[in-house]
Amino acid sequence: MSQFTYRPVANGLRTDHPIPDLPFVDDSLLSLDDPAAIEAIGRSKGNNMWGREDDCDEGWFAFTTDPGRTDLAWTVRHHPAHGHSVVLYRDDDAASVHQVHLHDAPRALLFRAGGYWWDGTTWFRPGQVYDFAEEKYYERPVPGAASVTAADLLRHGGDATRATVLQIDDLSIDQGGDAPPVRDWVDHLALWAQARGGQGLDEAVVSVMAPELSGDQLLAPVQVAELAGIAASTLRSYIARGEGDLPLPQVKVGGRNLWARVVAQEWVEQRNRSDDSVKAAVAGDHDGHTLAPGVAEVWTTFSRSFFSHLWERPGFRKRWSLRWRTQDSVREVAETLSWEVAASVPKLVGIHDLAVTVRQAVLHEYASGRDNQNAIGADHAFYGITRPVARTLAWLIRHDPALAARTIDQITGEALEMKIPRQVSERSIATALSLDSSFDAATLNDFLARVFAPNTSA
Repeated sequence: MSQFTYRPVANGLRTDHPIPDLPFVDDSLLSLDDPAAIEAIGRSKGNNMWGREDDCDEGWFAFTTDPGRTDLAWTVRHHPAHGHSVVLYRDDDAASVHQVHLHDAPRALLFRAGGYWWDGTTWFRPGQVYDFAEEKYYERPVPGAASVTAADLLRHGGDATRATVLQIDDLSIDQGGDAPPVRDWVDHLALWAQARGGQGLDEAVVSVMAPELSGDQLLAPVQVAELAGIAASTLRSYIARGEGDLPLPQVKVGGRNLWARVVAQEWVEQRNRSDDSVKAAVAGDHDGHTLAPGVAEVWTTFSRSFFSHLWERPGFRKRWSLRWRTQDSVREVAETLSWEVAASVPKLVGIHDLAVTVRQAVLHEYASGRDNQNAIGADHAFYGITRPVARTLAWLIRHDPALAARTIDQITGEALEMKIPRQVSERSIATALSLDSSFDAATLNDFLARVFAPNTSA
């Protein structure tokens, strides 16, 4: 999966949807009606060049390394009704941008405001919360969103005589790989409009406006860190190193990155659905170690067993007493041995094979339940899962919560292919675990809330 975190460096002069504050660059080397020709410019032309074109949702996407500036690449997203977005990226980012358009957001025609995207009708928030069952990001429409067009901006002026179209060799890139922001960008927009004869300005989408992007809804890094419950220094480290799956900021003011509150909240939501967070819903402290409960139980069981063998049985105690003369010393050996056993349980059991078996067993239960209910004309509120299958799933949760979470996602995804609604699948699993697992209700509900589909309402 590829979150959209790629920063464009320039507009192609013939783009139909200019990106604010970026320069316009001569793109005449591109044949905008021939994606294969765009690919051919860079494909297999040298070690530092590449190109690719593919069909995507209602149109195509193509990119190529620029032959004169192999550190840069042209990307073109074409839609039959909305024209072309011609954007210049760093060459290292071009293939990833292609992946986003091809797989992760195939309906996206353009990206603005740090990953907000538009499909020709609706604006959506940056894709962050990932649906492992359907292998895509949840799409969350932006309430009250409106497109800002080139015509909107040019109504307030713009002097084309004060602007310049750059040749790609004249484009300067800073150490961070970005083009410096263009001052008085509306003048450059006027020159772009002049180059196209003033045509299509009302359809040229430049940016997005929405209540959630207003100034009072923007957060500085320290506020984002507070929302996530982490130190501000940790967030600064994420920003500097490109870590933590932190989304792009929505705006930069005076060199400061600012995020929309709702974008920051969805980043926190995704963090709460990560493997580490899912583990935290079940794991607890055991002698200073954070362990899944099944591992902790095995450790405790074998600690007691080994201690009994090594100390409480006279024959064993006599054997050890010559060297280990104290109860505490023997207990230390027992705990060490028991930890080795506990840590080996996933390997001994074959936990990944077990996960596949559980998935197939649950899907078999679904198929049987569906057939039985169809035969009697009953409603499909949920399907019963037999106790052995439910208890094995519960065992998997206790011993490897993250693997169990992904197994449930796979069950849900395959069930969708069987025409079983997500709600039915999730209700079936929740019911079975509530009846046949040893989890308390609070722990089970917390775990399932981090695994099942979130509330996707705007």
